[in-house]
Amino acid sequence: MTNSSKNEKRRHKEQLYNLFSQIVGAMANPHRLELLDLLTQTARTVEELAAEARMSVANTSQHLQRLKQARLVLNEREGLYIRYRLADPAVVRLWLELRAVAEQQLAEVDRALDAYRNRRHEFEQISAGELWIRLRNQEVILLDVRPYPEYRAGHLPDAVSIPIDELERRLNELPEDKTVVAYCRGPYCVYADEALEMLAADGRHAVRLEEGVLEWQQAGYPLED
Repeated sequence: MTNSSKNEKRRHKEQLYNLFSQIVGAMANPHRLELLDLLTQTARTVEELAAEARMSVANTSQHLQRLKQARLVLNEREGLYIRYRLADPAVVRLWLELRAVAEQQLAEVDRALDAYRNRRHEFEQISAGELWIRLRNQEVILLDVRPYPEYRAGHLPDAVSIPIDELERRLNELPEDKTVVAYCRGPYCVYADEALEMLAADGRHAVRLEEGVLEWQQAGYPLED
């Protein structure tokens, strides 16, 4: 093989890695990762994402454009609004794998999670397998405390929807004679912890499912919509 051919192959190889780096570069920003995480729950408008992520609409739009350029998200116009969604289920798997690698390789992740969910070790937890059995035996009430749009996009079987900002005034809607299992967006979401605090203060027996919809589905359990 001539030097010219070798150099040509080298350029093509570098082009491949350059394309791979576009995905990494688009994700290499904490705000964009949070937007991807939010979009794993359901499609949202720019305004909705900005409110959830506590960013300006302008900044949110810029971050979404970067994700779109890398073809990680797609958008469509709905009247005056533009709604974004993940481009492919593979993006969900990529996000879950990135989290798993960070958890395994970076001890700081666990410490940061302790700081964010500062009471997480105080709460009783239930595994997905045990919850599945107890749901089938009608032994527990499953409470989804995510916002309504996320619940409507897909939820665990037989889950009751009471968003966290409505829970305190709607506690009387939950039966007092059954254990309440609260869940939210998964291990990096604090909503279920807040729900357990309210339920405990009301004298209820409540436990947390660490998994959210993504983890539940990845484990092979069904969803409802």
